[in-house]
Parts: sequence; structure tokens; C-alpha cells
Amino acid sequence: MMERVLIIGNSGSGKTTFAKKLASKTGLPLVHLDKLFWHGNWERVTKENFDSALQNELDKERWIIDGNFSRTLPHRMKYCDTVFYFDLPTGCCLFGAVMRLIKNYGKSREDMGGSCPERFDSNANAHLKGIINFNRIKRKSLYELLNKQAGKTVIIFKNRRQVNKYLKELK
Repeated sequence: MMERVLIIGNSGSGKTTFAKKLASKTGLPLVHLDKLFWHGNWERVTKENFDSALQNELDKERWIIDGNFSRTLPHRMKYCDTVFYFDLPTGCCLFGAVMRLIKNYGKSREDMGGSCPERFDSNANAHLKGIINFNRIKRKSLYELLNKQAGKTVIIFKNRRQVNKYLKELK
């Protein structure tokens, strides 16, 4: 039974969209790590404030946590019972991120904290480079971490069809 769910993967892979749909179907409370991390106008909270807010969520009995934040992933793994890893091709993730940027340009998304309007600037360029390098840099270590998760349900999506099929078949 899913009670504490992590959703991880490259930016633009569809994690947040999936998280919203999964929360709607399961009734589990949804936590966006970006909402804990950002405040003001693209201002980051302190590491201490982020860690404290995250721990407050982890201590709850039921949740879905959407987001990567590699630094805290091993800690979050200790608390979850289910992990969804979006291991989609880089091109698919780039497309998703660019479409999100276009769709939300100038607006702050509901899954973000503070006022963080989507924009195309040097930060967006760095974000796109991060997407391009994600699989090459992080995929191996993510699989190593996932392979150590005895007793947890680990579901890996390789494409959006698998995601949609999972949601369709979820009761």
C-alpha cells in the first residue's frame, strides 16, 4: 500500500504532472520540494530552513513528495515505501521543460514557492544544461541507490506511455 511516495527524475520528465494525478487518485497529500525551496522572487531558503521544512513533511504519516534535490534523496529514501523514477530520454525531458516554460512564461507555477515566474535567462540556460547532463551524470548513482531499497516498491518509467498506462490502471 502506498503511503509515502517519492517521485524523482530529470526536470521536464513529467514528475509534477504525475504527482498531481497520483495525489488526486490516491488522496495522498502532495508536497512539492520546489515549494519548500523557493520563496520571494527566485530566492532560495536557507539549507537549515529547507531541511527543517522537509523533515516536517517526512515525519507525517502519508505523503507524495515530488522533486529531486539530490542532497536530500538518501535521507528521503529512509522514509518512503514507494519510489517512482522517471528515467525518460533527455530529448523528451528537454521538450517537456521547454513546453512548460512557454506555457507558463511570466507566471509563477502553483508547484513553486514564492513568486518565481517562468523566464528565459541565464538561469533557464543553466537549467536546460542540467537537463542535458542529468542522465549522463546522475542516472548511474540513482540506479545504485534504488537497487539498495529492499522492501520498497520501485517503479521506473522509461516513457510517457508507461506513465499514462500506470495512471489509467490505478484503482
